[in-house]
Amino acid sequence: MRFYEHEAKDLLARHGVPLPQRRVALTPEDAATATSDLGGPVVLKSQVLSGGRMKAGGVRFADTPEEAAEAAEAILAIEINGLQPMGVLVEERGEVEQEYYAAVTWDAAVRRPVVIFSDMGGIDIEEVAEQHPEHLSRTHLSNLRPFSDFEAKLAVSRTGVTGNELNRLSRIVGALVQVFLAYDLTLAEINPIGRLAGGAFVALDSHVDMEEEARGTHARLLAGLGIPDEDTRQARPPTEFEIAGAQVDAADTRGVAGRVVEFGGNLGLIIGAGGGSLTLFDAVRGAGGDPANYCEIGGNPSVAKAAALTKLVMSKPGVEKIAVMMNVVSNTRVDIMARGVIKGVIEAGRDPAEAIAIFRIPGSWEDEGVKILERYGVEYVDRSVSMHEAAQRAVEKAAAGTGGG
Repeated sequence: MRFYEHEAKDLLARHGVPLPQRRVALTPEDAATATSDLGGPVVLKSQVLSGGRMKAGGVRFADTPEEAAEAAEAILAIEINGLQPMGVLVEERGEVEQEYYAAVTWDAAVRRPVVIFSDMGGIDIEEVAEQHPEHLSRTHLSNLRPFSDFEAKLAVSRTGVTGNELNRLSRIVGALVQVFLAYDLTLAEINPIGRLAGGAFVALDSHVDMEEEARGTHARLLAGLGIPDEDTRQARPPTEFEIAGAQVDAADTRGVAGRVVEFGGNLGLIIGAGGGSLTLFDAVRGAGGDPANYCEIGGNPSVAKAAALTKLVMSKPGVEKIAVMMNVVSNTRVDIMARGVIKGVIEAGRDPAEAIAIFRIPGSWEDEGVKILERYGVEYVDRSVSMHEAAQRAVEKAAAGTGGG
């Protein structure tokens, strides 16, 4: 899940990272007041969960409260990559003499965190890596030993930074690592760190992503930042459909019916079994299907929970059929899933025989589940039919239904 810039900076501030004075403005009037309070030139930045703000006109400068109000009004009207800003970050502006880049992320190849540092900030780090590799360092951290401040100093010094500049930057990089580790992040980035004309070092922009599975661990932190449980932060604000999906999961503790993501297709998906759900989603798209949603279900949900999720997916405009598919599971009862899915389809006002393209859930109580599905004329396939084959059949049925079936 992503954080808005102002939220990311709140996390940095908790760990002592130096930051410009700032305010969040929701209206042009708020921006004018914030500029007056800050007492000098400011930069105003659109608060959206997307990059490309500068190119889109979402970053502007102002010297007076009146200019700030005009800039905020323009920014709030700009949609960036399909997203409307939730507000504007108004931040004091100083003269920047040099910019640096710092990030902590996971290196999947070696399965360890890595600190990336460059003395060329403010531009795409990929460009630095390609054109100026001597200005970029990569320093891997241990998964076993506690983090040492020396490792931060090592990351900075590898680019040739020395003296007081090395010490100041090392403290910022060390704090960034602590933020990364403390909040189970997948990315903690400052681009750029600015060295101002007066000698101060400040984090001018920040990007932070948290591992989605860590939301429960950090529920108090997220609540303190004003992030509700239903706000999935998947690079954009949640849709009404996604919020409703989160509510289905929260309403019943039995099993899981979460990670609901909305797409624009005509084939609804109720899929599960960990990584199997991703495999099934990709299989549907690989077969030429057009998914209406992504979701996961499993952990032996109740009939009511399976029905509520099914009804939600079936009620989504444009959904003509659904595919109910899982990998081989041991703890999810097939008969309960069958009852729930059929109940949800009927409550959505549809005929299960027509609406359910395929049902593939190998698992416990399978014979009982098959009998229920046969009673309603629903096609069931067992584990002898691969997930890719099942996905292909579902896509073919959805296509036949679109063509007039």
